[in-house]
Amino acid sequence: MHHAHIGGIDTFARALIIANDILEKSEYRKFRKERYSSFDSGKGKEFEQGKLSLEDLRQYAIDNGEPKTLSGRQEWLENIVNRYI
Repeated sequence: MHHAHIGGIDTFARALIIANDILEKSEYRKFRKERYSSFDSGKGKEFEQGKLSLEDLRQYAIDNGEPKTLSGRQEWLENIVNRYI
């Protein structure tokens, strides 16, 4: 049991080091900033601040229609993680 605990803690520590490297050395932060840039102003910011009701969001969707579909770049993000593992 003791050895399993040590092994688990070592794995957790390695995961934290890898997560830090991804945040500090990869393009992940830039991607995240671009991906959620709509929350920096307008309706996105109002939503984030809790200033929009469901009715407000419903009306916004009716007025503006379907949003433009953008790739989430899932495979690209997975490759970043795999590069650091």
